[in-house]
Amino acid sequence: MASTATALDDIRIIDTDAHICEPHDLWTKRAPAAWKDRLPRVKEVDGERHWFVDHDIDLGRAGSASVVASDGSKSRGMEFFGWQLEDMHPASYDMVARLDVLDRFGIHAQVIYPNLAGFGNQKFVSLEDDELRLRCATVYNDAMAEIQGETGDRILPMALMPWWNIEHCAGEVERAARMGLRGIVMCSDPDSIGLPDLGDDAWSPFWEVCNDLDMPVNFHIGASETSWNMYGRAAWPSMTQARQLALGSANLFMENGRVLGNLLYSGVLERFPRVKVVSVESGIGWIPFMLETLDYEWNETGAQKEMPLTMKPSDYFRRQVYGCFWFEHAAPTRLIDVIGEDNVLFETDFPHPTCLYPDVKGYIAEVTADWSDERRRKILQDNAAALYKVKLPS
Repeated sequence: MASTATALDDIRIIDTDAHICEPHDLWTKRAPAAWKDRLPRVKEVDGERHWFVDHDIDLGRAGSASVVASDGSKSRGMEFFGWQLEDMHPASYDMVARLDVLDRFGIHAQVIYPNLAGFGNQKFVSLEDDELRLRCATVYNDAMAEIQGETGDRILPMALMPWWNIEHCAGEVERAARMGLRGIVMCSDPDSIGLPDLGDDAWSPFWEVCNDLDMPVNFHIGASETSWNMYGRAAWPSMTQARQLALGSANLFMENGRVLGNLLYSGVLERFPRVKVVSVESGIGWIPFMLETLDYEWNETGAQKEMPLTMKPSDYFRRQVYGCFWFEHAAPTRLIDVIGEDNVLFETDFPHPTCLYPDVKGYIAEVTADWSDERRRKILQDNAAALYKVKLPS
């Protein structure tokens, strides 16, 4: 077996979760004239920059979702909440500049997700104008297609879904595929606004197009108002802000267990066997227990009599679902055999508070030291390359 360093040099690492801190002109730069004053834009209010949508809906401070400062240092406290765009490292918002960081990390390609819209595009659902809501998503996706092209298909943005309208949602999957985008990011709980949940037959047009076009469906943590518990119910009221952030982050990871449990019990993956699903930014250490629990309870409660499936819930996971890890040590070194090496992806979460920055190479070398060359190549490169259709250099 080759040394870890030598083996890594031979792998085109694919980072399956990172974020863009949206440039202030992302929407206005591409907006038709009639929409420039309605799509998301930044205005100054009492000396402070805020994001606005429609004529006067304030989405909050246009601050930082990046902990990587302009000088390259990393914030490990709360001060980054007060940063402005110019205080962040350019790679936080400029995806061409991001390529320099990827080269330093030894990363070939990177999948990216939004910030402003919410991780499941839940922020725009409160807009009353359905066409405005739709354009907030479609103009973002137009910008993401441009970024993918400008970076030579090394930055791979996932398309936002107008999930509040099932017909529009299915149509946007098709449009995203035509533009060459490699997957979509989906709200996990459309039932939160009175729509049928994702297991209902009403969503079959959406699942069918994802199935037929081979578009991975990514469920990022915090991808709905139901899933989002960064502050509020995650931490006890007596906790300080820093502890609330830490506990909220940890609980967000676990929330995707609920999302995947619903998906595996729903029968969706039985009806649409080519659909691929990714649990994003949620880690993998909880997966063995969750799968064992789902199989056990499926029989103990008699659920299989209500909805007979041809396989165990865990079998659908191993056929169609992926989990992503980054900071963990126990699961990548001890539990891969239980999870399945074909179901694991690597991520960095750059430039968010939990991101691996700056020692990505050191972390990868440490957690993969005892892996076989085949496992290392699968998890760091081949699984993601097949899933997101990444063309690897020969």
